[in-house]
Amino acid sequence: MKSTTNIINVDIPMSLSESEILSKLYSSNINNAYLHKIKELSSFSDNNLSEYLNISVRTLHSYMQKDTLFKTNLKEPIMYLLYLLKHGIKVFETKKEFDNWLNSENFFFDGKKPVSFLNTITGIRFIDDRLTAMEYGDNV
Repeated sequence: MKSTTNIINVDIPMSLSESEILSKLYSSNINNAYLHKIKELSSFSDNNLSEYLNISVRTLHSYMQKDTLFKTNLKEPIMYLLYLLKHGIKVFETKKEFDNWLNSENFFFDGKKPVSFLNTITGIRFIDDRLTAMEYGDNV
């Protein structure tokens, strides 16, 4: 199956380090293109994505329709989600395989699905840590 890691072309941090995220938050024009990229790289429904970003579905639709610069409190979870999607696709080699993993119950997440942790930065970082462990040979 073809890898989708090369389809990412918006300005996404190379790591989840605080300094790199902060740099991107204040130097990048984070707009609706980033939301469209999240939709392209994931199977998130509008309801799910709005939940992860802590905005209403109506607000999400409005943001996706027009080129609006987002406030920092919205830019941050967008950047974290994009990085996580990029990292997950790299680890699993395809969007579909990463999506399957996100939506499967997992021992390391107390039997919950990793996707259920996407509504906080801490949850996203936890998922990312798990992906990093898998890169270095830890399974599941």
